[in-house]
Amino acid sequence: MDSRIVERIDHVAIAVPAGQMEAQIKVYEKLGFTVIHEEKVLGTDQVHEVMLRVGESGNMIQLLAPLSEESPVAKQIERQGGRGGLAHVAFKVADAQEAFDALKAEGVNLIDAAPRKGGSGATVFFVHPKTHAEGALGVLYEFVEEGKH
Repeated sequence: MDSRIVERIDHVAIAVPAGQMEAQIKVYEKLGFTVIHEEKVLGTDQVHEVMLRVGESGNMIQLLAPLSEESPVAKQIERQGGRGGLAHVAFKVADAQEAFDALKAEGVNLIDAAPRKGGSGATVFFVHPKTHAEGALGVLYEFVEEGKH
């Protein structure tokens, strides 16, 4: 594997309190964003996911609203006093398993036991904000391998 694990930023995810998704979408559309994908992601995520493209670029914002109280996004919103905000930053990788194995070998604090299915058919895994004994980055990071359509 190339020593460069990350290819680019894939998206920035924003936590949206339950019941506020439609209002959030309208605001982003006024800013020139376009909804390009929407789905309910079940399993451990339990979120309503909406991907928005920034203008005509390849840059994305992902809105995440919890579908249940068990959703990690619901727990984050609760910790923030009911407010939404930055959920995570996602990085695109060519091969999620190779990236996972390389980061694990480096002693990076991984949340997932292995790469898993995410939204849009992607393969994903998360790195803990307390990333490494040498330094906590303080941000939840997701690593994304695009789905095979």
